[in-house]
Amino acid sequence: MAIYLTKESKVLVQGMTGAEGMKHTRRMLAAGTDVVGGVNPRKAGQAVGFDDRTVPVFGTVSEAMAATGADVTVVFVPPPFAGAAVVEAADAGIGLAVVITEGIPVHDAVAFHAYARTRSTRVIGPNCPGLISPGQSNAGIIPADIATKPGRIGLVSKSGTLTYQLMYELRGTGFTTAVGIGGDPVIGTTHIDCLAAFEDDPDTELIILIGEIGGDAEERAAAYISSRVTKPVIGYIAGFTAPEGRTMGHAGAIVSGSSGTAQAKKQALEAAGVRVGDTPSETARLALEALARLT
Repeated sequence: MAIYLTKESKVLVQGMTGAEGMKHTRRMLAAGTDVVGGVNPRKAGQAVGFDDRTVPVFGTVSEAMAATGADVTVVFVPPPFAGAAVVEAADAGIGLAVVITEGIPVHDAVAFHAYARTRSTRVIGPNCPGLISPGQSNAGIIPADIATKPGRIGLVSKSGTLTYQLMYELRGTGFTTAVGIGGDPVIGTTHIDCLAAFEDDPDTELIILIGEIGGDAEERAAAYISSRVTKPVIGYIAGFTAPEGRTMGHAGAIVSGSSGTAQAKKQALEAAGVRVGDTPSETARLALEALARLT
């Protein structure tokens, strides 16, 4: 099994006819994703050829869903228009919107996340790599050839790069689903959401949680793990060498005093029983050791 994305998922790509949309649609199709349509109001009625697959372009998400039965959309729309694209998808009743676009103003993100919740649309992102259920489907920009093997590990990560790194480190073991939730100040799907989904997934035996400096998402995840998660969790926090009082990377996170530091997050996770690696390679080793104890 998997969370949020399976081989049954029917995927739309908003912004498919742009350069990034075209490139990653081709990659998603090559990974076995059932991409059933693109959305671009200026190119409605056209079709785009991708190797051995032709994908129709629709004028609206609603039209695309009615014609194809799509239940997932991947958003490659430029930042000024991305919020409207998510609202359109939510209005159409899409179940999952994966927002790859980076550089979306925080005000816009707050608005479309709030709106999507009123329409029961789950948003992943923005500024995220998407998610992949190896052997089933890939929605976003995660390179599918990093880990093609389904397995026993569920991965949730703020960092796209570290998503790829841990998938590579554990490529021989495999994953149920790897979810890149994004590191912007306002995101739709959180560590806790994914922890809950992996806890309920019978095929996920171990969870890896990757966090970053800034904010308190990891501390809140630690509290949730302590009270609600029965499966082993392995953690990694990026940013142990980050200077205080400075905005760091795409997370837009400011570390002040001990609040939001990697050390504080590590301590909170360890207090909840999570083993935390000091490097990605050590994190992978801890995960393999934990899996070995389960067999």
